[in-house]
Amino acid sequence: MSRLFHVPIVAMDPHRFRSVLLPDEYEALLELIESGRRELRGRTVKNVSSTARGGGVVELLRPLLGYSRGAGVDARWAVISGEPEFFEVTKRLHNRLHGFKGDRGELGAAEREIYERTLAGNAAELVPLVHPRDVVILHDPQTAGLVNAVSRTGATVIWRCHVGRDHVNGPAHEAWNFLRPYVRDAHAYVFSRASFAWEGLPEDRIAVIPPSIDAFSPKNADQTPEQMRAILSSAGIVPQRVAGSATFTRSDGTPGRVDRRAAMIEEQPLGPTDRLVLQVSRWDRLKDPGGVIKGFARYVAPHCRAHLMLAGPSTESVADDPEGAQVLASVRRAFRALPAEIRARVHLASLPMEDVEENAAIVNALQRHAEVVVQKSLAEGFGLTVAEAMWKSRPMVASRVGGIEDQIVDGVSGILIANPRDLEAFGAAVLNLLSHPVEARRIGKAAHERVREQFLAPQHLGRYFELIERLVTVREERPVVGARG
Repeated sequence: MSRLFHVPIVAMDPHRFRSVLLPDEYEALLELIESGRRELRGRTVKNVSSTARGGGVVELLRPLLGYSRGAGVDARWAVISGEPEFFEVTKRLHNRLHGFKGDRGELGAAEREIYERTLAGNAAELVPLVHPRDVVILHDPQTAGLVNAVSRTGATVIWRCHVGRDHVNGPAHEAWNFLRPYVRDAHAYVFSRASFAWEGLPEDRIAVIPPSIDAFSPKNADQTPEQMRAILSSAGIVPQRVAGSATFTRSDGTPGRVDRRAAMIEEQPLGPTDRLVLQVSRWDRLKDPGGVIKGFARYVAPHCRAHLMLAGPSTESVADDPEGAQVLASVRRAFRALPAEIRARVHLASLPMEDVEENAAIVNALQRHAEVVVQKSLAEGFGLTVAEAMWKSRPMVASRVGGIEDQIVDGVSGILIANPRDLEAFGAAVLNLLSHPVEARRIGKAAHERVREQFLAPQHLGRYFELIERLVTVREERPVVGARG
């Protein structure tokens, strides 16, 4: 049975950014495209990840590779496979890189054997597809064990770590010690923040590239109010009679329609005029969905009539996250334990994932419908859902952790909570935005502009092209022959 799944990539025209960039920014993008096309001629840029559905890495890769293809670069994407025990180990690594013990399981010899055995099987399929002139970008702990095998082909190898912790602790060091032998042969290490870079890695190989969003994807493209209402109604999230059609435009320009329904856990449906506080994230303990419910129930719900919705992917669809179903079960228990009056204003939505662009259109509509969007993470690599909501001019309340702090200027383009476990501060910030709509709109407008300036795909594409150009130039000047030690 094949271990690698090759993800189809839809070429997207980068010239569409003319409508959202300033003239000088757009001219710089055209120069970048021409330079990248010239430098990467005859090379394939292969990305390898652990899933093609759900999570920030997927949201990042789809547009990045689509625009690379549209710029004339041969960009490809493969997804590794593994048994549940492999993903239990890698989820353990993921949690520890964030500084948390997670399931408190071991990372010993048995776990290392599972990890190496699984990736050896994937490497056996991947390596024959790699040419010495190729560039291979391996994403996150799940793929780190492929670095050595791929580097022996002579290809340029980049390991991209999307997760990390600003202040390193014991669990983070444990993950580093497990992974460091696998990543040391990479020609570059890319982190989302400078503070995420590990000790003991050669500094001249470290690059910092913040993630980005695609303004034209189904998740971020403009929706009319009628279209938004129709999508939420068709998905069973806000049932209502609507005049519009639940349609959206796919990444390849073809029409799509929302037909599948979310699995809702609620006492009664959300009404079209109900004020909504929203968090969209995986069902992950580090996103603290239980804390969001408690903070809303104690410090928001008693003072206003707003509703809360937690929305995440169907737990059956995210292969590399074995804890999702457990976390959702704990969130259900927290929901049932709420007083009846507050429980009637809390909604849990598991969104369909059979069609990832249909899912994206639903998330888009939800974020546009919400009055306030929150991201109360305990730890965060970057948190693309923050930039997505900011692009839609939503006022955000989020934890001052990881890459969230890079996106939000506190008090200007959102509100940051210094201590993510401070439920009272969280609730007060949400209630303040609900109580001051003029201020909320000002913050939302500033949020949109910050994303336009800092976190759109052209900036991200440019940083990757610059890194790749530097690496291949240096390696051609000092070619490596044979296996690397």
